[in-house]
Amino acid sequence: MSSWLDADAPERFAAFSPSHLGALAAFALLVALLFAGRRWMRTERRSRIVRYTLAAVLTICELTLNVWYVAEGVYDPKDTLPFELCSISLYLCVFMLLFRSARLFRIVYFIGIGGAAQALLTPVLGYDFPHFRFIEFFAAHAAIILSILYMVWVERLQPAWRNVWITFGLLNSALVLIFLINGATGGNYMFVSRKPETASLLDFLGPYPWYLLSMEAVALAMFSLLYAPFALRSRLAAKKRSGAG
Repeated sequence: MSSWLDADAPERFAAFSPSHLGALAAFALLVALLFAGRRWMRTERRSRIVRYTLAAVLTICELTLNVWYVAEGVYDPKDTLPFELCSISLYLCVFMLLFRSARLFRIVYFIGIGGAAQALLTPVLGYDFPHFRFIEFFAAHAAIILSILYMVWVERLQPAWRNVWITFGLLNSALVLIFLINGATGGNYMFVSRKPETASLLDFLGPYPWYLLSMEAVALAMFSLLYAPFALRSRLAAKKRSGAG
């Protein structure tokens, strides 16, 4: 089998290597293009094309990943089931895009951007470019964030402050289920059973199990930070209205 698909490929990923920085630069360019073209995409036909294209990219990434798991003989319930935060965000984004769902947006806005941004900056990844897993990993996580930003910039959706707490509650409920799944499979989905073996932001949050409490605080702080631009916009709009009155 081609080396770019080989599960035993010798090339190992290194954080902030030229390939990593190149992937981040490509992602930043796509974000800039999405923002620049946000008004152009607001016609019904164009917005549908963009939504379906993003949904297709996410779906292809997930399908080809699972085919690769099986073809390479590395499928294992302990680490290949779709129970990571970004995997859950990916599925939610597909349905959000296909159905233009504002309800799903108000959840995935927080967990999707927070989780995928961390994954892009500190990838838990074993393969370097041009391996399939490198390409799939960065394509999937970039598409998650682009899908959410599309809903903000093109569909002009925004979350409410209560969505911070709703999402935080749903995330904690999911963690209980994930902990049980980890116990049944021997896995470490969402890193609730132990830290990842590779370097990550969790290294700064203390030892197990205390870092779980730190994760809670970080998640709530990140959700609040992600909501801040909308809070500021609402405050400025209210001030403008009061001034005009």
